[in-house]
Amino acid sequence: MVHGGGVALDDAALLEASDSLVHRGRRHAEGLAEVGVADPTVLGEEGDDLAIQFFHACSLVRPTIVRRMPDDRRLMLLDSASLYFRAFFGVPDQRSSPQETPTNALRGFLDMIATLVTAHRPTHLVACWDDDWRPQWRVDLIPTYKAHRVVQGSDVQEESPDDLTPQVPLIRDALKALGIPRLGAPGFEADDVIGTLTQRHRGVMPVDVVTGDRDLLQLVDDAHGIRVLYTGKGGVRDPDIVTQTYLQERYAVPTGDLYVDMSVLRGDTSDGLPGVKGIGDKTAAMLIEAHGSLAGVRAAVDGGDPSIKGVRRANLEAAAA
Repeated sequence: MVHGGGVALDDAALLEASDSLVHRGRRHAEGLAEVGVADPTVLGEEGDDLAIQFFHACSLVRPTIVRRMPDDRRLMLLDSASLYFRAFFGVPDQRSSPQETPTNALRGFLDMIATLVTAHRPTHLVACWDDDWRPQWRVDLIPTYKAHRVVQGSDVQEESPDDLTPQVPLIRDALKALGIPRLGAPGFEADDVIGTLTQRHRGVMPVDVVTGDRDLLQLVDDAHGIRVLYTGKGGVRDPDIVTQTYLQERYAVPTGDLYVDMSVLRGDTSDGLPGVKGIGDKTAAMLIEAHGSLAGVRAAVDGGDPSIKGVRRANLEAAAA
């Protein structure tokens, strides 16, 4: 579950980072805030040359900046690791020699940003970052959390392709050079940063969350213009635009909050999160519809509801123990 609203960051610095307009014609940061990060800054001619190189490498087209009315703002939040992992596996490695620094994830990630900005025209853009990909407080709650991704012999290091690891600092430098705020917080994942920013901008401006992680579908809220551009199938060029209508049609739950309840019952093997044995999407949604919420399902089990019986009751009771 996303830890929304709990990231301990200075409010003024947070808003400065998230409210910085992304001027697509600028070539370096010129003082844009970065919160919760510590990495070298690309400055001067080096920054200009690096940015120019990135623009040409990715064939970025910088569109004309359109003047907007104050009520026409839109915040876009990038689940950065989700995107650059996808870029690494989707963009060919064009090096002529293995001694050269790999750049396919970098090139792909920047191309993704250009595509998203061109297609969806956000006025505000933040690259959200995993300062801690597997926070200890989550592991304390659920020891299996992402355990299958830990490097053998380590308690903290995430498995990562050898050719991707050296590109992550380059991605950080590129974001700095292009003036795109990168936001992380010690002890938290990008999901938590996204949840916090979404909550703080609820009712202030519409929010688009770009991710390949289904966990973030819980943030969808039509009344406040909060959508998820889910890249798991069509990538950034053809993402699923997740609204409450999508949740109802795809998962048979009408709201983001009930999507969370359903996903707790179902579990998520990709993150090592156990669900209830024998319960998948359809059964979880059926139980939520019948009893109103996860709390309602638990109350029905505890109260001896005759509609829940046999192996299903046994499995629900075991999961709650």
